[in-house]
Amino acid sequence: MKFRIKPRMSVWRYLALGYALLIFVGSLLLMLPFAKQSGEWGTFFDYVDGLFVATSATCVTGLTPVITADHWTTFGHVVIICLIQIGGLGFTTLVSILFMAIRSKGLGLYERTAMIQSVGGSKLTGVGTLVKRILLGTLLFEFVGALLLMIRFIPDFGPVGIWYGVFHSISAFCNAGFDIIGPVSLVDYARDPLVSIVICALIIIGGLGFCVWGDVVDCKCNPGKFSFYTRMALIGTAALLIAGTLLFLFFEWGNPNYEGYNFGDKLLCSFFNATTARTAGYFTTPPESLSNSGTLLMIILMFIGACSGSTGGGVKVSTFTVIMMGMLSVMRGKKDITIGKRRIDQSVLSQALAIFVAYLVLTITATLLINAIEPDKINGEDFASFSAVMFETVSAIGTVGLTQALTSEISAVSEFILILLMYLGRVGILTFAFALKRQKKSEAAVRRPLDNVFIG
Repeated sequence: MKFRIKPRMSVWRYLALGYALLIFVGSLLLMLPFAKQSGEWGTFFDYVDGLFVATSATCVTGLTPVITADHWTTFGHVVIICLIQIGGLGFTTLVSILFMAIRSKGLGLYERTAMIQSVGGSKLTGVGTLVKRILLGTLLFEFVGALLLMIRFIPDFGPVGIWYGVFHSISAFCNAGFDIIGPVSLVDYARDPLVSIVICALIIIGGLGFCVWGDVVDCKCNPGKFSFYTRMALIGTAALLIAGTLLFLFFEWGNPNYEGYNFGDKLLCSFFNATTARTAGYFTTPPESLSNSGTLLMIILMFIGACSGSTGGGVKVSTFTVIMMGMLSVMRGKKDITIGKRRIDQSVLSQALAIFVAYLVLTITATLLINAIEPDKINGEDFASFSAVMFETVSAIGTVGLTQALTSEISAVSEFILILLMYLGRVGILTFAFALKRQKKSEAAVRRPLDNVFIG
């Protein structure tokens, strides 16, 4: 009698189920009576809110239907920040750290492959060093950020300012955007260079990705030795930050919230807007107060997002760059896509277009559904405008966390739509698609006849 050994699940399915398990465990912890200020188990709708927050924290988004500072106890805040930290580091990083701690032989091939896929690496060798670097680098940046934030928070809040510094440093580095100060995020610190710049620095470093700062360290900060991807990530990030800051400064110059602000204050707020839109979720300018142009710019930046293999979301800077360069190549009549002195394979462009279109289709579909589900007016206030709903859906799938005061008003059905978007945005569209794909033993190498269609 022959026994068949069932093969391991695919790496893609392993990653998708890992995040789902974290979300489920987090939602159960947030349902405990001592996790909420009310001290009650709550109803089904309370669980939906808990599931929403657990998803938002694990997927490092920041959207929440309740005020984090008022709804949850200290235990609830600890659960949320733990989910943020695990979600920011990545489920696979956590598993790799545990395996390295309990296994004398370190990581196996399966764990190495999963780790590389989750952080955007390319080599299976040196994964153990990469895991240690991610852990130490994360702790270092968050520790320094917490100390700097404490300089402001301890005088403002007393001893609890220590906890505020730690919480917001982790949340900013992981690009989560959760805050425990109050319902207005960091509006009170809009003109404070210390808080604004520290939060922005943490967001940018976390959004660059583990492989980028690893390469910077290996090259001893020598730009001439950086890898092609590192240069692309750094230049793309800088270009988006500079362009975003200047455009926000122009569009929001007359924003009512900036009354009494000088040029330096407005420049600081514009830089914060351009930074937080890249999947962070904090704000010093209420998103609902933005002009139409500022709102559209925020949506565009949220859709693009951060860099691959980082704590941020979105379609990613490299994806956007490849698509734009591919468009320019087609318009110039060139077959090859060149960026600088390098040529990009056509398969990379196909993958980038697949990701872009998938995000776009999901965003449009979710926007249509929520607009159809939610009433146009509640208590005479037009909250469910088209722009507000699209802002919400892009924020969810881009794992950003910014909202135009819509999250707390929508129904449970709409919350489930946003939960799905946040999950897909963190796991990754392609990862989820590959996880659903059934593995086949063999596939015939048959290619269909080639034909042409008219384009444009």
